[in-house]
Amino acid sequence: MQDDRIVAMYWQRDEAAIRETEEKYGSYLLKIAYNILFDLEDSKESVNDTYMKAWDSIPPHKPCILSSYLGKITRQLSIDIFRTRNRIKRRASEYAVSLDELKDCISSGNVTEQEVDLHLLADAINSYLGTLSRDARTTFVGRYYYMDSIKEIASYHNMSVPKVKSMLHRTRIGLKGYLKKEGFNI
Repeated sequence: MQDDRIVAMYWQRDEAAIRETEEKYGSYLLKIAYNILFDLEDSKESVNDTYMKAWDSIPPHKPCILSSYLGKITRQLSIDIFRTRNRIKRRASEYAVSLDELKDCISSGNVTEQEVDLHLLADAINSYLGTLSRDARTTFVGRYYYMDSIKEIASYHNMSVPKVKSMLHRTRIGLKGYLKKEGFNI
């Protein structure tokens, strides 16, 4: 079913919209959640919460790209679950590993100093990503937005694992330099 029809079903408050959403995007959303949480049950809970949040937010929102809208909801819910769960116990996941890889690009001051205008930071990162080759950009987004493993990225780009690691390393170094040049405190 086309996304515009699914969105129309949400607007009409037709519960079949959730079934259609699950059928079309369930595995995509589960992958996003699992890459962050590294736990199947928590991931399923996050995806189910995504359906409820979509039900509650459409209307008034009318997403143009339903997959991105749902992916963003799943990502945020999964990060919230991850943070809650890991206050008690630290667990390895692609989310934790990818955040650790980015630590050199993030300010190391206290919490008050780290409260930077996130819109400016997002704009700077997007500007930097716009200067990269398509492969470098999709590798970076795959790793740090979708939390794909390096092995998965290598597979969908037909690259070796060392090449992906090298590309990500160079991209992080470039991002750090770019953010410094733009006036961000690194």
